[in-house]
Amino acid sequence: MAKQRKPPRRRKAPAAEKIASKAERSLAKPAKKQSEGASWIDRFTPELIREIEEEVAERLARIPTQLNEFGYDPWGLDIKSIQSAMTFSVLLYRYYFRVEVFGIDNVPRGKVLLIANHAGQIALDAAMIGVATVLEAEPPRIIRGMGEYWLPTLPFVNEAMVRTGSVVGTPKNCRDLLAGNEAVIAFPEGVRGMNKLFSERYKLQHFGYGFMRLALSTDTPILPIAVVGSEEQAPGLANLASIARLLGMPAFPITPTFPLLGPLGLLPLPVKYRIYFGEPIHFRGDSDDEDAAIRKKVLRVKRVIQKALNRGVAQRDSIFF
Repeated sequence: MAKQRKPPRRRKAPAAEKIASKAERSLAKPAKKQSEGASWIDRFTPELIREIEEEVAERLARIPTQLNEFGYDPWGLDIKSIQSAMTFSVLLYRYYFRVEVFGIDNVPRGKVLLIANHAGQIALDAAMIGVATVLEAEPPRIIRGMGEYWLPTLPFVNEAMVRTGSVVGTPKNCRDLLAGNEAVIAFPEGVRGMNKLFSERYKLQHFGYGFMRLALSTDTPILPIAVVGSEEQAPGLANLASIARLLGMPAFPITPTFPLLGPLGLLPLPVKYRIYFGEPIHFRGDSDDEDAAIRKKVLRVKRVIQKALNRGVAQRDSIFF
């Protein structure tokens, strides 16, 4: 049996220079290089799959999410579906994107809004954050995604997103999940971020204000997250808005491989992921405040993430290592 590579250890990075807040310091810790193990192909064995399945099952058995006797939660999450999806996601996490995680201990117990940058044409950044919180957070947490309104219109995708923990991104759904002490992830850049062009990589787009109003109305801490690596996994060269409208999609990106190579062109490049979890920020105020007041709070979160992205990009040697 091939020797199992242990999950990345939680490591303390060297002290960062003083910056505006504790959350910024946590996100800005420089990443250490991690020695690379055997390739995905070398390690892809039935024994490895069984070990991952057992590990995932053990971690999911300790999640704080309330499940009924059949393994479902009130929003339709199915623990068996999570286990099946996680097996493949763990392979991507460890052997394809070779994810390194920093600050995972900052994920709090109870309700929390995870706010991150978003890129890469498909939501693999969300999946990698979700794997990190299941495998490396204590207690393990299932991240609840806020899906775009058009996703439930897609065959098979609509059921899959619900069974694996995501819901349509309405304010009510988010409030209900937070009332159940869940960890909800949101990407304030939305489609603007996911389909940004390569020339705009690591430049945060406009942040919507909805997440901040929800945090204030539900008294929920915000956990800022910076993902380095995802913004090169599928470099966007152009976005054909007219075709997107015709197909009822929010965007139709052109990358070096898509649509030239057809479905194969959707395969992301094997970039190196680094995920930085900042310290929770607890905002106070009225959720019905004027936009100007909400904007100041939103810009604070955006500034924390942008500084961490700048630092993470500057410190790496290559997008692949």
